[in-house]
Amino acid sequence: MTVPLTVVTDPAHGGRWTSLRAGGREWLWRREGAAREDVSPGDAFVDAGGLEECVPTVRGTPDHGDAWSRPWTSDGKGTESVDCERFRLTRTMRAGAEVDYVLTADSGFRFVWAAHALLDLSRRATVHMAEGARTRLYPDAGPCVTGSWPVAGDVRLDRLGPDDGTAVGAVVDASRCCVHDDADRLAFALEADGQPVSIALWRNLGGFPAEHPYRSTGVEPMIGRVFDLAEAGPGDAGRVPASGEVRWRLTLTPDCDCP
Repeated sequence: MTVPLTVVTDPAHGGRWTSLRAGGREWLWRREGAAREDVSPGDAFVDAGGLEECVPTVRGTPDHGDAWSRPWTSDGKGTESVDCERFRLTRTMRAGAEVDYVLTADSGFRFVWAAHALLDLSRRATVHMAEGARTRLYPDAGPCVTGSWPVAGDVRLDRLGPDDGTAVGAVVDASRCCVHDDADRLAFALEADGQPVSIALWRNLGGFPAEHPYRSTGVEPMIGRVFDLAEAGPGDAGRVPASGEVRWRLTLTPDCDCP
């Protein structure tokens, strides 16, 4: 029998997902002592862990997007929304962890969105995606390197392992991903008709920040194929059509078809 996922969010403080549980396991990593209660638009990003809704960019300006620093509203029935300067984002949580999104903005508005999920994983955890999928690796320093999943440059991305003082990001041209941690599994699937989709990874093995680094691992279903909207080339960002709306669905399940 499949164990259902349960989600807890914090609309008052940026709409962050604060808990994602399956049975007795908490999947989301949290950073103790992070002050999120007093932030306002324009403030530097405060990393409290959990799952952040990063939109209209992940890196760049504003860092981690414009939604995390604003209060969201809730109808008390599973629908929550946030109003930013150029767009409105609404999400509706359905059974388990199936989430329907609507972004409303002017026709032609370009954006990147990521479900920036920081996961509490052991050093034995592995990440599974379609073998050979195009992968863009963003190393600590230097230009982006292109490879084929699970390798880009000389970095193998599907294994976490012990802390080694590195921190890299990668964007993989895939719509599905599964994380294995011993017997536990967590699968992500993203559907967004007419929009570029990908899975981003943030693999920080004690390499970030420069002062007082810590370990954190992000698995991030995305609309778009770059972290920074300012670097998006043709086809690298989502675009609002003439209707003024973009709709997509994120599904998380505690099982998968991986071997």
